[in-house]
Amino acid sequence: MFVPSQYREPDVSWMLDLMRENPLALAASNGPPTEGPFATHLPVITDPQWTGQPVSDLAGMLLLGHLNRANPHWKALDTGTVVLLTFTGPHAYVSPTVYDITPAAPTWDFTSVHVHGVVERIESTEETLDVVQATVQAFEKELGDNWDMTRSIDYFRKIVPAVGAFRVRVSKAEGMFKLSQEQSPEIRDRVVRSFAERGCTRHAQTAELMNRLP
Repeated sequence: MFVPSQYREPDVSWMLDLMRENPLALAASNGPPTEGPFATHLPVITDPQWTGQPVSDLAGMLLLGHLNRANPHWKALDTGTVVLLTFTGPHAYVSPTVYDITPAAPTWDFTSVHVHGVVERIESTEETLDVVQATVQAFEKELGDNWDMTRSIDYFRKIVPAVGAFRVRVSKAEGMFKLSQEQSPEIRDRVVRSFAERGCTRHAQTAELMNRLP
């Protein structure tokens, strides 16, 4: 991903927060020449067994994902496959009317993290069940209501044979936080106010990130 220097994340925590808060990633990898590349939207979390400290490009970090085994993409995700995981965060269109200057051009402020890594397939039923349970725990903590899955474990065991789980060892990650940094402070303030006034969660989240910029 091409990331101009002014749009790089201020700190590695920005990438980690975006991935945790927007865990539905787009996983892309090469397929056979007759089918071209595969791309699948799927949930991705940090492997709870990973105890390392994140470095600036997240190299060495371990992630967990899963998808339907009936998906042809699963057959292409052999151990050793190189995969790209794209996480999309808050984003919003910027109309030139916000700038209150002429000439001007419209743009789109957006946030994204691209994670490159190598796949390790998880074949055993028990390990796959562990991935499903870890995913539920992560999502209920961050996005849900701390639902107790205890009475649903037997149901999980029935559906797990149809689940393809995998681990990704990150080789590098790149963050793009395009938040009008190229504009003057006065214009950035106008953009923030315009987003905050929209009454839309996505716009409000974009404005919040802009306010956090150094």
